[in-house]
Amino acid sequence: MGQPVTVVMKPSSNPGVVRFEINRSITGMGHERYNAAPGVEHNRPVDELARRLFGHDGVESVHVNSNVITVHMDFGADADALAETIEHLFLYYRPGVEIPSFEESA
Repeated sequence: MGQPVTVVMKPSSNPGVVRFEINRSITGMGHERYNAAPGVEHNRPVDELARRLFGHDGVESVHVNSNVITVHMDFGADADALAETIEHLFLYYRPGVEIPSFEESA
């Protein structure tokens, strides 16, 4: 359930910086900058995205402007894994996850 996010990874001229362009706006017209994962009291989609990205080794900072995500990373961090994390941001039931029946949830 949910929809995958379409991600296009764009290299940067700056080493350690990678840009991702996605098919939906995460912040509207605003900018969000994170130097660390936001706390649980922040519950917007952009906050959840930042938390998931900081869950990867080597992520130093995250900047999101509408549908462009810029990540500053340590040398050797896995940009492909970050792209996969972004693609799955709005997927709730992945293969192998058992969906509860109505009777189980009641």
